[in-house]
Amino acid sequence: MDIGFIGLGNMGAHMARRLVEAGHKVIVYDTRQEAIGNLAALGAIAARSPREVADAVETVMVSLPTPDIVLKVATGPDGVIEGRRVRRFVDLSTTGSVMAQRIFKMLAAKNIVQIDAPVSGGVKGAEKGTVAVMASGPRADVEAVEPALKVIGKFFYIGERPGAGQTMKLCNNVLSAAAMAATSESMVVGVKAGLDPRTMVDVINASSGRSTATEQKFPEVVIPRKFNQGFTAGLMMKDVNLFVSEAKALGVPVEVCEAVAALLKLTCDEIGPDKDITTIVQPIEQRAGVEVRAPKA
Repeated sequence: MDIGFIGLGNMGAHMARRLVEAGHKVIVYDTRQEAIGNLAALGAIAARSPREVADAVETVMVSLPTPDIVLKVATGPDGVIEGRRVRRFVDLSTTGSVMAQRIFKMLAAKNIVQIDAPVSGGVKGAEKGTVAVMASGPRADVEAVEPALKVIGKFFYIGERPGAGQTMKLCNNVLSAAAMAATSESMVVGVKAGLDPRTMVDVINASSGRSTATEQKFPEVVIPRKFNQGFTAGLMMKDVNLFVSEAKALGVPVEVCEAVAALLKLTCDEIGPDKDITTIVQPIEQRAGVEVRAPKA
């Protein structure tokens, strides 16, 4: 099928590439010409604006960093909403249900259906096509794009309600953030007490405390001091804050997640919002006076 793809960042570039390699005709746009050129070299067709993408295809997918950018690309001047041919707007980003519902209504006025389809699984998952794709929207429209979404990752249909996929994504991401925060505190305590962090993750991964933080992030990214998981602390803080806002609107207490949000804010303030999510361990290390790294021989 003919597919537009807007947003060729760490995640989007891999997802767009997989669509090209699967034989789809993909028209791409990004604010960075280098990113467009990389996909064009693989067989994608370059466009000069979101509107130009939406002039060429019925289905436009986007993978963008923040809700405001999604809103601008979807409904702003020269945006998807002004396209002549577009009929479906598939949002692979994380915007939260409130923004998703807002965009859904604005696009519906132009007979464009929004489909929420946020993904989870990180850069490696996007590269391998193993991310979870959480789609919500009118069933017939979701089914029309389901084959393409299955190229990107493992497909789940969440429901008809606009924003349902976004809620599912936030419920997932807050668990990932909480695991990273709690594991950071646990590992720093152990190292401060004299334990070898490599032994710690081995024991934890054979025990009840294991998570993606102990199974992959700490052994592969933190202990070797690489801090290159591929997702920034600022973006995770955005996701956790969206979750907290949605929880409060629903009247659900989320004190643990609010504590995670506070640690993420501290990380962004002291280490930087553009730094990797795994740097969440560093403010704790600095206060403890130790680093979670393998002991020197």
